[in-house]
Amino acid sequence: MTLTKRQKVEDYLESIHSQDSTLRAFITVMDTEARRDADLLDKKLLDGHQLSPAGGLVISIKDNIDVAGIPTTCGSSAEFHTLPKYDAEVSARLRNAGAILIGKVNLHEFAFGGTTQNPHHGLCKNPWDKTRIPGGSSGGSGVSVAARMCDVSLGSDTGGSIRIPAALNGVTGLRPTVGRVSNRGSTPVSPRFDTIGPLGRDVATVAAVYEAIAGYDANDNISVKYPVDSFAAAIGNGVDGLRIGIPESFFYEDIDAEIGHAMESAIKIFAQLGAKIKKINLSRAKDTQGLMTPMLLADAAFFHKAKLENPNSGIGIDIRERMMIGYNTTGLEYASSNRAKENWTRDVSNIFNEVDAIITPTVSFAAPPAEKSLGMISTTKDLTRLTFVWSFAEVPAMSIPCGFTSEGLPMGLQLIGPWWKESTLFALGHSFQQETDFHLNKPNKIC
Repeated sequence: MTLTKRQKVEDYLESIHSQDSTLRAFITVMDTEARRDADLLDKKLLDGHQLSPAGGLVISIKDNIDVAGIPTTCGSSAEFHTLPKYDAEVSARLRNAGAILIGKVNLHEFAFGGTTQNPHHGLCKNPWDKTRIPGGSSGGSGVSVAARMCDVSLGSDTGGSIRIPAALNGVTGLRPTVGRVSNRGSTPVSPRFDTIGPLGRDVATVAAVYEAIAGYDANDNISVKYPVDSFAAAIGNGVDGLRIGIPESFFYEDIDAEIGHAMESAIKIFAQLGAKIKKINLSRAKDTQGLMTPMLLADAAFFHKAKLENPNSGIGIDIRERMMIGYNTTGLEYASSNRAKENWTRDVSNIFNEVDAIITPTVSFAAPPAEKSLGMISTTKDLTRLTFVWSFAEVPAMSIPCGFTSEGLPMGLQLIGPWWKESTLFALGHSFQQETDFHLNKPNKIC
């Protein structure tokens, strides 16, 4: 028997209320609003209304993205909270598509870190092992999906903030091409590199939400007018004959052995599906994280300048320490970073003349213990080592589950495509999930 949308919402609310005092995924639960919207949708269905692919999906929203009438905290102290009058563009598009918003979820403060060990709203925990971090900065997004508190979550990704929690929580997460999805109504880290994207349990669901939110927004300075490919068309094209690049250096160095084995198995599956595997060389990749950092940190410091200049503001210690690096970045350092970006973008463009997609690990290790991650800038640096690279080029990248460690922790592989070719990633990821069941697994004690 098919659940009504109201019954579905009630099941998710029960999951939230039974687990979240421990997991700390949610900052604000929208019980009343979710029930109201579910009832309205059920009435429309009874009247013969046809749903869009995203219609009826229950969605959590990272709390740096505005939802009208609901506080936007950015994971910060109370003095920085706002009460938006209007939905962010992505929130409005989800409502128009018939999605049900169930709440605002936890994040690394100001989306500026990779652990989501938030001093203001609670230390977010990984549902696969509650002694470990969920990644970040969209940690609450990854946890809310993995712990069956919603169907999908919207996160934001500057240097890896969707892909990292997707990998560490065993879900699928897409960072779209910069300019593909409107950022209007979200609090930025670096407008040059920020993008909003969905996390879900499988590629098909992520693609449905992507199609609902993607497309030009004339009121967003970063938005680009470019056609949005459909998921259905991508699946119709399949994987056979697609050229997949495997980098010969850096990406497969200094990774845990179990992740290395999982990647080898995944590459074999793609080859069996008919993809053509090709070795590629991206020699400058090893330097990109350090070269991108001055731009990203300076952009963040510029936006938060008043907070940084007030020693008594409630900004977290680890956030202040990292942003002050950006505050003290010189013009020459910023210019040097910009020149490096131009070189790297050209390298990536040339490689995509040779291949249709690239595969790497998402993170080189499974979720680390929380006690070793609290306030550690080095943890964020290690987590973003393989994700910053693609942010620097502004290309789309998606993390999908590819296995579990001997300790039962999820591992993720990263699919990277050329600008605007999210559909290629969907075709590859969906085909992989048709052959594997990693995305169907759920944490212990989750029903």
